[in-house]
Amino acid sequence: MNAQPKPLLYQTLADHYRGAIAAGVLAAGARMPSVRVLMHQHGVSLSTALQACRTLEEEGLLEARPRSGYYVLPPRRTRLAPVPEPDLASSPMWPVPAPAPYTGIHDRVSDFVAKCERYPVLTNLALAFGAPEAYPQEALKNAALRALRQHPEVLVSPVPPLGEARFRAALARRALAAGMSPSADEVLVTHGCTEAMNLALRAVTQPGDLVAVESPTYFGLLQVIESLGLRTLEIPTSPSRGLSVDALDLALSTHPQIRAVVVIPNFQNPLGVVMPDEEKARLVALCEVRQVPLVEDDIYGALSDDDRPLKACKAWDRSGNVIYCGSLHKTLAPGMRLGWMLCGRWLARIRMFKHAQSRSNDALAQMAVGAFMDSHAYDRHLVRLRRQLRTQRQQMAEAIEQHFPPGTRLNLPRGGMLLWVEMPAGTSSGRVFEEALRRGIRVAPGLLFSNSERFDHFLRISCGQPMSEQVVQAVASLGRIVGATD
Repeated sequence: MNAQPKPLLYQTLADHYRGAIAAGVLAAGARMPSVRVLMHQHGVSLSTALQACRTLEEEGLLEARPRSGYYVLPPRRTRLAPVPEPDLASSPMWPVPAPAPYTGIHDRVSDFVAKCERYPVLTNLALAFGAPEAYPQEALKNAALRALRQHPEVLVSPVPPLGEARFRAALARRALAAGMSPSADEVLVTHGCTEAMNLALRAVTQPGDLVAVESPTYFGLLQVIESLGLRTLEIPTSPSRGLSVDALDLALSTHPQIRAVVVIPNFQNPLGVVMPDEEKARLVALCEVRQVPLVEDDIYGALSDDDRPLKACKAWDRSGNVIYCGSLHKTLAPGMRLGWMLCGRWLARIRMFKHAQSRSNDALAQMAVGAFMDSHAYDRHLVRLRRQLRTQRQQMAEAIEQHFPPGTRLNLPRGGMLLWVEMPAGTSSGRVFEEALRRGIRVAPGLLFSNSERFDHFLRISCGQPMSEQVVQAVASLGRIVGATD
């Protein structure tokens, strides 16, 4: 199996000085060693030294001053208070309530979509994607053309049931960075992460079963659960540590009919939180002891600011009890709908459901993406995308701080592309959403992210678009709407 590519020299140099800034060795206002000094001390070229400095500048750690060089900037942090931790003692979710069938998330989401279609959208702060220019369009086009030239038969040949071989091999190699070590034969290609989650839940549940989920959680997951005739039990989830393993433990004791647990451990949608590794390990161990399958959605895991790969829960799985679901939808190619799964001990059953449900994905896209992922160009793309998203998240947080009314709170994640914003008490996200739509602004109201009204005073705001003047003005307008409706 091929080794993972080493970081480029400028990335290693940038990492060194990023650490020095974080440790206070280079304090705010200090002058960064000159490009010539960097070249001499580290034995690098002019272009490597410049690229390292520009990387740190893009991250907001340095600023370039004319004829003076680079200087360390103060940490850029929003002064907004963080979203509070759930109070288990007084929460309506604690003790764990009796579950009940819920039918209505489809209606709620359908109403959201219908209202969105009613008005022209000038600024979309609801879509959890980067801008098209954030992705390597030209490189992917060229990879597809090369694949078609080299394999003209691809358009008239059947695709292997698990997916195209090179693509699966590339995914298996990339999984090493997240602590997993699958073979290519364990990888099943899907139509995005949504199909992967659907297949996983079909494999381990029956209609009427109970599924434990985070609270809040992605509304698309709630739709999948409702579509399958399942019931949800929402587990308190911390904006700093993710799903409460202790609360889940109690829920499993209280409701032995729970048949699956679903978690988004890395940059959870919508909270943006990363579960600490020790909590991931506890979660995997708990589900194994209780013999309850754990379904993991890791769609944002590659978008960490510091370029250090985040471990998947699957990294601690020793029995095949974790079903891992991933996708390139956010990180590389939103238009290709390429997802994948590691099915654990349910591979044969999930293959059967995949065949019955949708058959194999088309091979041309897999060939093109597989070739691109095998190159250093993919690593360079991820570095650029992470830097861009980090800048945009910081800029969006600062705009919210400037324009939203007192009482607004948010956490600033260290990766991903989402902000979970708590509006002042009493503010209805439904009313804010509808008034914003009339002004051509789209946001995701908090009431979509739970089966209850618990998060109606929250908004999920995407940071996928560059902070143009139009986006800034949309945030200012949104702030005025929030202020008028609280």
